[in-house]
Amino acid sequence: MKLAGKVAIVTGGSKGIGLAVAKRYAEEGATVAVVSRKQTDCDAAAAEITSAGGKAFGIACDVSDLSQHQALIDAVVEKAGKVDILFNNAGVFDARLLLDLTEEHWDYVWDINVKGAAFMLQKAAQQMVKQGHGGRIINVSSEAGRRGARLCFHYGAGKAALIHMTQTAAFELAEHGINVNGIAPGVIDTDMWVKVDRQFGEDAGKEPGQVKAELDKIVPYGRFGVVEDMTGAAVFLASEDSEYMIAQTLNVDGGRVPG
Repeated sequence: MKLAGKVAIVTGGSKGIGLAVAKRYAEEGATVAVVSRKQTDCDAAAAEITSAGGKAFGIACDVSDLSQHQALIDAVVEKAGKVDILFNNAGVFDARLLLDLTEEHWDYVWDINVKGAAFMLQKAAQQMVKQGHGGRIINVSSEAGRRGARLCFHYGAGKAALIHMTQTAAFELAEHGINVNGIAPGVIDTDMWVKVDRQFGEDAGKEPGQVKAELDKIVPYGRFGVVEDMTGAAVFLASEDSEYMIAQTLNVDGGRVPG
């Protein structure tokens, strides 16, 4: 097992990509702190992992509330003794035309996807430095952070910011043995895509499900992504297999953004 004896925090871990990664980390031997806004959701996800033979516990945290970050780190250390891995995944989606964008729309996305992710990274890194034996931080960006797209002015800008923060954090934390990298998913079949499909469909005058069906046909790999497609890269970046890799954001998107 690649993560035996490690303690991992997975934000946004109660569903979607986060839950799939939390399950895989547990399968690889890690003790997983499943983090989401609602304690009931965290507990349900942790119970699913433990029922399959893994080690997990749930801790509620709203990552947009920076005052909760240190309490989360402290709770994980109290329960599991340390923090080795942060899978920095909590995020939201919102599609808006630039001309219709308001400060409230901007803040809704950036408070979670950028500010929340940035300071969660900081608190985890501070704990790893204090422990003195390095660590792994994996930030979840998006193909939207690689290129512009209609309706994605604030969302894509936030995901691009996360790629930049991944690079800068990696350069600063390498001396402490902390590897910082990222993953940029493409079109992945999650609950979030119900909202994506609806908002993009409304803009294009299409029926519900039509945008998703059309995208499914043009992914170079030949199909829409599923959450399990993200877990291999997540394990690789959390393990010793990626020891000599820092400041990289891997495209895991079926070929939608080459290079």
